[in-house]
Order: sequence, then structure tokens, then C-alpha cells
Amino acid sequence: MATVILNNITINYKVTGAGMPLVLIHGHPFDHTMWYPQVAALADTCKVITPDLRGYGKSTLPASGKTTFENYATDMLLLLDHLEVGQFHLAGLSMGGQIIMEMFRQAPGRIRSLIFADTFASLDTPEVKQGRYDAANRLEREGMDAYAEEVIYKMMRPEHVKSMPEAAEFVIKMMKATSTAGAATALRARAERIDYLSEVFPGIKIPSLVIVGRQDEFTPVAMARTMQQNLQNCKLVVIEDAGHMPNLEHPEEFNQAVLDFLAGVE
Repeated sequence: MATVILNNITINYKVTGAGMPLVLIHGHPFDHTMWYPQVAALADTCKVITPDLRGYGKSTLPASGKTTFENYATDMLLLLDHLEVGQFHLAGLSMGGQIIMEMFRQAPGRIRSLIFADTFASLDTPEVKQGRYDAANRLEREGMDAYAEEVIYKMMRPEHVKSMPEAAEFVIKMMKATSTAGAATALRARAERIDYLSEVFPGIKIPSLVIVGRQDEFTPVAMARTMQQNLQNCKLVVIEDAGHMPNLEHPEEFNQAVLDFLAGVE
């Protein structure tokens, strides 16, 4: 692991392997370790860069506490500048998928391909937006533990919490280790993001891949299909028997989809 001070925060990151740069952006409320099966599978062909977003893992929040959704993307682009990475492939899951949309908005010429996993591009409904603020307030009052124990049944298929105990324990532990301040800050910033479906997707012409778990409750297959239909050069992969985290529920299938896609791009 390594750290660097950029944009008035400390960013924690890991670089594994050599080859074409592939940046993996984690979701909420996780950290870079959520990608461990992908790092192991992809590092033979890629230079895999796995950062912790601000406020997550070992990355910090600014002293001012002020963070917009755009800041998460700017942090990552500054990190890639620091690493002297010009062009790169880019993947993100859930909130991470929306952050890579913002990274494309800020630096479209640097990104060779986009991989959207279990995410969506449109604005939240008013109810979902308010729910993010309510969740942020709850986390600040109660901490991460109760939230983690509840939401695990939507992060993974409920059946997998019992049938895949090691994966479930890993996800719960990762969520409980997340900074309350970091998680609450991200929820509020995410609630105020722009409509990427209408404002950014029309300009995406590079190859893209949308991956989604068939039983994902947070971002159903219908949302994935909407993204695919609004992208000009996009493939959709639906992973059966998976929820919101197919990269951990069925890593072999997830990894193969990514490898096949990257091979086609290259």
C-alpha cells in the first residue's frame, strides 16, 4: 500500500501487476479491498490500481469537511496524474460506477473503456434522495454496525449470506470498518449528483460494459438495460444467482466478463 497527499486529503492506494492500467473504484460503504478477487485475476494482464475513496479505508476527508460528488472523481484523476498514468481502463461498482461517470465527464480523453457494475446513471427519485440524507443522519447517530448487519441482505443475495459465509463476513467486516463520517459525507454528496444519463451518456462513444447481478435489489437489471440502451458501444452481462456484489458472489464469472471485454478493446 502507498499514500499520497492530493487535493487536501491523503489518498491510500495499491498498484498490482503490470500492463495496461485498469482503475477499480469501490462502492459504498466499502474500500479498495472489495476488489481482491479481481486484482488476483487481472494483475497478470493489467496494472491494477485500487484506491480508497476519500473518507473510506485509509483515505481521509478534508479538514473543512466540505465534499461534493465531483471531488471524488477529481481525487482519482489527480492520483493517476501522480502515478503518471495517461490513459486507462476504468471500472466502478454501485457508487463507484457513478464516480467513473463523473471521471469521464472531467477527463473523457484519458479513458479507454468503461465498466459499470451494478450501478445506474439517472437521478434519484425524491424519495431515494431523501433516504440518502436520512441514512447519513442515522449513521452519525448510531454508527456502522447495525446498518451493516441489516444491509448485508441487500448487498448479497439473502441466500448467499448463509451459503457464502466467508464472503458475507468479509463484506460485513468491511462495512463496519468504514468511517461513519466518510460514509455520511458520501451519502450527502451522492444525493446531489447530476443526471449522468442525460448529461454525460450521450457523449460516451468508447467501448463500455455493463455488468449486473440478476437479483440485485439496489440496481435491478432494468436499470442496467437502460444504461446499455443509452450507450453507443455497450455490452450487457447479467450474472445469474448474484445480488449487488457479483464480483464477490461469483468472482470467476465476473472476472471472465471483464477479461473478455478488455481483450476485445485491446
